[in-house]
Amino acid sequence: MSGVETRYVGKNETDQRLDKWFKHHFPALPFGRLQKLLRTGQIRVDGKRAKTNTRIESGQSIRIPPLDAADSSSDSQNRKPASNPKDRAFIRSLVIYSDKNVIAIDKPAGLAVQGGTNTERHIDGMLDHLTDYDDLSTGERPRLVHRLDKDTSGVMVLARTLKAAQKLSDAFRKKDSRKIYWAVTVGVPKPAEGEIDMPLAKGGGAGQERVFGDREEGKSAITWFKVLDHAAHKAAVVALWPRTGRTHQLRAHMEIIGTPILGDGKYGGQEAFLGGEGIAKQVHLHARELVLPGMDGKKTGPRILAAVPEHMMQTFEVLGIDPLIHGDIDPFVDFVAPS
Repeated sequence: MSGVETRYVGKNETDQRLDKWFKHHFPALPFGRLQKLLRTGQIRVDGKRAKTNTRIESGQSIRIPPLDAADSSSDSQNRKPASNPKDRAFIRSLVIYSDKNVIAIDKPAGLAVQGGTNTERHIDGMLDHLTDYDDLSTGERPRLVHRLDKDTSGVMVLARTLKAAQKLSDAFRKKDSRKIYWAVTVGVPKPAEGEIDMPLAKGGGAGQERVFGDREEGKSAITWFKVLDHAAHKAAVVALWPRTGRTHQLRAHMEIIGTPILGDGKYGGQEAFLGGEGIAKQVHLHARELVLPGMDGKKTGPRILAAVPEHMMQTFEVLGIDPLIHGDIDPFVDFVAPS
């Protein structure tokens, strides 16, 4: 018997029926068994009950309960062992932390987490190379438990066991973990710290998916923010703590308050770019810090930091801003949440 697992819908799987998704990922699972698991609420989409004809969207989480061995022959379990030595060296070079429960990597901007249309190289496709990463390896293929946008760099954690995957998935869903991002914004948020509470709804056609502020039809989306440093009124480096986990939440929220993330033309249009030599025309959003919940009876888990990518460091230098002006401390340690 396998344990509970959480998977995420890929970009190329948007608007697909749930039963078709299971047929692709778990071809040995009988349709009648799938119906029973759905009817009893053991399979859930974004934590909610679903039906065989439920339409799924990119980024949604799918809870997969324990399956009989005959039913659980999924695409990832049947995948042939990876053999590309370049990919092996590359994915191992990204590791910034490991213990017996997790492996954390520093994902570079521009690398997708999962495959999709015209996406052949991605994190998921290289995870076999981490199966035997160190002496703590269990022989299991690491599992994805959360995602980062292709254009976003930074800390991404992988579960080394099914038990760890379940605990981490629960922690991310219940917000028991802490994910802090750094972003360079065009303009300076006012006030310098606060909460953005704007529900988000999905829109756009295939390949053009976006989210929009929508208080009537949107899903709850809350972000805490704090300016770490700024260059006059031109730009700022801002710490962001998403209190919910909506698709493109940070990118949409920063555009909504009038300070789009630098380089994010998808949400900020031309206003998301600054002139000047040395400022890269790419998204300046980095998953800087991840604090995990305690494992194996421990009260707290590790605090994992990912070094700021080169293009953002260069922009800091050009603009004369320094997010570490007050030291490398928790930017929200003294944050007062709105009542």
